[in-house]
Amino acid sequence: MTSAKAITKYVRISPRKIRLAAGLIRNLPVEEASFQLQVANSKGGKLLKKTLDSAVANAETQHDLKREEMKVIEVRVDEGPRIKRARPRSRGSRHPIQKKTSHLTVVVGKE
Repeated sequence: MTSAKAITKYVRISPRKIRLAAGLIRNLPVEEASFQLQVANSKGGKLLKKTLDSAVANAETQHDLKREEMKVIEVRVDEGPRIKRARPRSRGSRHPIQKKTSHLTVVVGKE
């Protein structure tokens, strides 16, 4: 089976939020998956669509596959490093804030 993948790293969104959009496109044809992400009104959907388009472009250039024949084989959202910040609190103490990042992996291939 011929497949191509695209990876986007250090995306500044929580993995939990982007996994909601990832669940919409698992095991779908590329055309339908692209439409689902375009209609999904979320930041995660837009970021995942860019990664999906990149994977499709990789498959078209490297393996001469047509967009209509491709299917989303794998969508993986991994947790990236956390950016650590703090908010001041009463009496000189601090409250930690962790800004989460994500790594996106999309694999497309022939049906």
